[in-house]
Amino acid sequence: MTPALLEVEALRVEFPARGGALVAVDGVSFAIGRGEVLGMVGESGAGKSMVGNAVIGLVDPPGRIAGGAVRLAGRRIDDLPGDELRRLRGRRIGAVFQDPATSLNPLYTIGYQLTETILAHLDIDAAAARERARELLDEVGMPATAENGYPHQFSGGMRQRVVIALALCAGPDLVIADEPTTALDVSTQAQIIRLLKRLCAERGTGVLLITHDMGVIAEIADRVAVMYAGRVVEIGPVRDVIRTPGHPYTRGLMSAIPAVGQDVDSLAQIEGSMPGLHEIPTGCAFHPRCRKAVEICGRALPGLTPAGASRVACWLREGPPAGGQGRA
Repeated sequence: MTPALLEVEALRVEFPARGGALVAVDGVSFAIGRGEVLGMVGESGAGKSMVGNAVIGLVDPPGRIAGGAVRLAGRRIDDLPGDELRRLRGRRIGAVFQDPATSLNPLYTIGYQLTETILAHLDIDAAAARERARELLDEVGMPATAENGYPHQFSGGMRQRVVIALALCAGPDLVIADEPTTALDVSTQAQIIRLLKRLCAERGTGVLLITHDMGVIAEIADRVAVMYAGRVVEIGPVRDVIRTPGHPYTRGLMSAIPAVGQDVDSLAQIEGSMPGLHEIPTGCAFHPRCRKAVEICGRALPGLTPAGASRVACWLREGPPAGGQGRA
């Protein structure tokens, strides 16, 4: 049986502290197939970006991967030596980050930066690298003259296209896209989404799309993983998760999205806020904010259990435990 392109198994990321380790990612597992887009959604502080950083080995010290495994095409990569992991990044795993201005050097032209990146990862000469850079710029919808321009001469959407070209320059199997559309206007967001979808379909590239925008998830993702306080609380086909969310947190996220044409005085919201790493409660971390929480929610951690085509981590999926009292 062919392994998934990316397999993340029971991933745990910790930061040492005086009172004990702070757990930023706790037992996260998922897989991504070739040509598949897995969306990862949740509020700020849920651990989404930390998962992406852990996959590509960019967890800043003193943070560390304290457990689990990350495999690319069946090969474990989370325990690779630094030099070997650096060669893997860019060559087989590309990355697109939220602010393209921080990913581009303002002192060099776009063409130079693309060419240098290509030469660093592919065994070709300078002339072939320049031609490859021009092809990539054309592929992401940039004008032919862009190679001679500097980052500050382009709009945010055009810079993000360049960053996508950089991520794809060596033909990676996997792209980690961390909030790639957040700083862009709505029309430019739509262009970037269409570009990512087309590249996945044509190249068979797998994408981990990290975002807080359920609209973007609905538009581009094949499956979605909902994260809360460092854990995946629901994962499944995007259509199922959006139409029939199984976890109270997912339902809260969906209810907060305004309906087109609906006249309301105020938007729905989830009461409370995401807990900090030093204050994650026992049991289900969402239970202090959950209107349906019962006694067991505060003392035992639910595992992901099947719910149709999805999996949901919630004690209420099979009814309240005997003697449990609902929260008003």
